[in-house]
Amino acid sequence: MIPARTGPEPNHLKNRTLIGLALSLAALTTSLPAQEPGSQLRVWLLTTGPGDAVWERFGHNAIRVLDTETGRDAAYNWGVFDFDQVDFVPRFLKGQMLYKMVPFSAAAMVDAYESMNREVVMQELALTPGQRLMLLDLAEVNALPENRDYFYDYFLDNCSTRVRDLLDQVLDGALFDQLGARETGTSYRTHTRRLTQIDPIVFTGMDVLLGSPGDRPISLWAEMFVPMTLRDAIREVTITNAEGVEVPLVMDERVVVPSTREAEPLRADSWFWRYLALGSVAGGLLAWIGVRATTGARLFRVLFGTLASAWSLLAGLSGLILVLVLLTDHWSMTFNESLFLLNPVSLPLVALVPLALRGSLASARRARMLGFVALGVAALGLLFQLLPVTPQETGMLFALLLPIHIGLAMALNAVAEVELRA
Repeated sequence: MIPARTGPEPNHLKNRTLIGLALSLAALTTSLPAQEPGSQLRVWLLTTGPGDAVWERFGHNAIRVLDTETGRDAAYNWGVFDFDQVDFVPRFLKGQMLYKMVPFSAAAMVDAYESMNREVVMQELALTPGQRLMLLDLAEVNALPENRDYFYDYFLDNCSTRVRDLLDQVLDGALFDQLGARETGTSYRTHTRRLTQIDPIVFTGMDVLLGSPGDRPISLWAEMFVPMTLRDAIREVTITNAEGVEVPLVMDERVVVPSTREAEPLRADSWFWRYLALGSVAGGLLAWIGVRATTGARLFRVLFGTLASAWSLLAGLSGLILVLVLLTDHWSMTFNESLFLLNPVSLPLVALVPLALRGSLASARRARMLGFVALGVAALGLLFQLLPVTPQETGMLFALLLPIHIGLAMALNAVAEVELRA
């Protein structure tokens, strides 16, 4: 019987063991596939719901890229502008606003939206490692100082369309191929109305400014100018993964920041009857006050002069803006039927009405003539709307503003008749 060895192991046995372990480790390492470039990246579409400011009503989005090796977590944001930039106001008026893309800390961006009580949804995308790397490279090149600025367009080139186009490029056109031609039965005005209806003044102002191009039917591709539409649309997209299997583009979706705001309205309420009631009351009051002003009561003369001049100034300046828009790049405001209701013809009334109330017969005649001209132009616009000659939906504006033109024309006619008899 050979006794068990209890002393230290000989050196040649130790070396043999170490060599064996090294060879085994080398074989294991050799058998493991090399990590494909981009495997360490994760990509999300980050979508933010509507906020309080006018430019926040349409929501926002960005592309988030996390590098799991370095820990860099960036949100690429194409919606950055600066009120203090050189020539901001002239550029805004010309329709040549400069926006830029800036990568932010994803955590800081989410925290900022949480502080504003705006919902944040993150959708992780099932891109292949190569697609993830391509997306990161394109975003980084876009973020360079010489590339980051772009001319912003409300509908055609905004934060959401930039994200849409980047994803489509990375997916080799799969986004457009699957969604691009789908009709929606909506228009740019459809979404402008539904997303601004919470604020009556903004709702009305934007409805006035948006011309006939805003009423043309748009596809789902065009509709993705709204970030929430892009968020919803990509849920239907499928892609081929690295293993050659068809999978949903969105592999995971989470609401990372809930909001207590009301849900985004799916459609705009019709304001026709509200506008008609408001316009009829305003027009009726203007006519009544104007007629009372002819009795010589100073209070009614001052009140009518103030209201008639204020309305004429508002209508005339608004019309002047709609005319000057033709000299800018604001394509969506052109061919605007709002000009039938708000036009520069009303501007002279700002001075003529007070003069007529002071006894100027010539001013009273001119004021009456311009009042009926403005009413006639508005009536012609109503005919255009009823036929219809263009696709523009201005029925609600006619319900609001046409009664005011009628009331003013009646009042100016009463003032002129009194002056003629004097």
